[in-house]
Amino acid sequence: MKYTWRVAQEIMKLTPSVSSNFKTTIKDTSFGGFDIPKGWRVFWFAPATHLDEIIFEEPEKFDPSRFENLSKYVLPYTNISVRDQSDYNTKYKDMAVLVLVAITLVFLSFVFKLFRRNRKVEYLPRGSLGFPLIGESLSFVKAQKENRGEEWINERISKHGPVFKTSLMGFPTVVITGQAGNKFVLGSDSDVLTMTQPMTVRRVVGDCTLTGLSKPRYKLVKGAMMSFLKPESLQSYVSRLDEIVNAHIVSEIKEKESIKAVDFMKKLTFDVTFTILFGIDGKSPKEAMFHDFDQIFKAVWSVPLNFPGTIFHQGLQARSRVISMILPILMKRKQELLDGTINPRNDLLTWMLAVREENQEPITRDELIDNFIGIVIASHDTTSILLSLMMWKLARDPKIVAKVREGNHVHPTFASSFLSFPMYIILFIVSSHYAKSIISIISEQMEIFLRKKGSGEEKLAWTDLQSMKYTWRVAQELMRIIPPVFGNFREAAKDLYFCGCFIPKGWQVFWVSHGTQMNEDIFENPKVFDPSRFENPTKPIPPFTYVPFGGGPHMCSGNEFARVEILTIIHHMVTKFEWSQVIPDETITRQPLPYPSMGLPINIKSVNQS
Repeated sequence: MKYTWRVAQEIMKLTPSVSSNFKTTIKDTSFGGFDIPKGWRVFWFAPATHLDEIIFEEPEKFDPSRFENLSKYVLPYTNISVRDQSDYNTKYKDMAVLVLVAITLVFLSFVFKLFRRNRKVEYLPRGSLGFPLIGESLSFVKAQKENRGEEWINERISKHGPVFKTSLMGFPTVVITGQAGNKFVLGSDSDVLTMTQPMTVRRVVGDCTLTGLSKPRYKLVKGAMMSFLKPESLQSYVSRLDEIVNAHIVSEIKEKESIKAVDFMKKLTFDVTFTILFGIDGKSPKEAMFHDFDQIFKAVWSVPLNFPGTIFHQGLQARSRVISMILPILMKRKQELLDGTINPRNDLLTWMLAVREENQEPITRDELIDNFIGIVIASHDTTSILLSLMMWKLARDPKIVAKVREGNHVHPTFASSFLSFPMYIILFIVSSHYAKSIISIISEQMEIFLRKKGSGEEKLAWTDLQSMKYTWRVAQELMRIIPPVFGNFREAAKDLYFCGCFIPKGWQVFWVSHGTQMNEDIFENPKVFDPSRFENPTKPIPPFTYVPFGGGPHMCSGNEFARVEILTIIHHMVTKFEWSQVIPDETITRQPLPYPSMGLPINIKSVNQS
């Protein structure tokens, strides 16, 4: 390896590993006509000869061939310190072997890493990362606002396949679609895909939500939620929930001829969440936090630009205001628990303050605050959107309503009641399934209403909600066609492969719900509204294809609470009001959830319940 060593020598000449050094004189000596006293330090500097053009021709030029006749440069070339020629020869041989071995190992390591990296990069999914930082976030958010999110995804699927790369919310992202993709994302443990959210979510909602906790803390916090939100626990809150819904509806709609349905449903579900889940009854804090949470939710999927006037900046400010309002409430509850003046099961917030790990470690303040914000977003907005979309769809076909109101196809037991009843109040869509859905829901709700009235009972009970089976099927079908949550993020905890595609550690993974819920190979006639597909289907729905509440170990903790709340509100709307749409051609926009773009203004009036 003579030439390899010459290359190494030339590199050391130009950039010596030791460019200078000190020596100490052990006796009086002289050099170049100068006396050097004993004990003085002598400093030598290698580049003085290495780059001397008298010694080395064109010294700054890289030319390993100059070392073919090494004897010419023994003394001027001082990268290896020597005392005499024999010492140099010994050191030269030893150093040559060591350097050659080092160079070979470094070179092989570099080649291996380069080859390995190139092989992995070669298997990255097809797609585009867009512009630096912004990526494709702007086009994605725009498509969401125009309710073209499915189209945005499908365009890239047609170009790149069901797995493709992009950049969303400031980070490189791999988008995964289909049943296998849903199972991979929703069924993976945290050592494969963490639930780390985009920077916008972490900054606005917080780092200590369920998605950001370690396994022991995740188990503690989610366990507290599940304990409070399980069906057995919720049964005791149905009567109180019915009371809150009835009082809110009466106070908000009484003597009004028109309302904006979206705002109405948002305020109603916010009232329910704060009163039932958090035990916050005061009107003042709820009104103040309602507006702040509206800003927070808009900022969750915004472009992460933090300067005055941006949605992201407004969301951060709203978060600070929410914290300043909830902290005194937490301190008061904590003291009430210590004094024994409040039942730990009074509400979810108090329960989370009371639970402990095995080592008696409580849920921390940051965990409480961040999960409080996360629960409000999860329990409030997704429920209000489903209810708003129900009302939007109900008023879109007056001909169907007229036929139903005439009493056609109505069971004789309820015919007299239906003649004047607002049949279009609950659900919708197209074809014969539309009329059938309306009739079935009205029949179901009126049967419950008349039964309660006949027995003298005023409030709904758990058994009443359990009998609203068809109403819930209609809600399920609506969530299939217009999923409240378009998709969600995970983060690769390590280098991964999925369907032959490489996903680097730290990249985001984004899964979407419509890829399976509108797939004709899974759901027959997927664009047709047919709630019966959820009633003992002849073709069972495959796992990880219907995912409005997630799936696997990542199933939503509050899905049962959402069902109870939605059924209660639907019952009161059906039995108390009728309404019509003010803007017949109102479209849907995502903010990022799918809402009627104009807020759904409706004309509304009470109906005779006698």
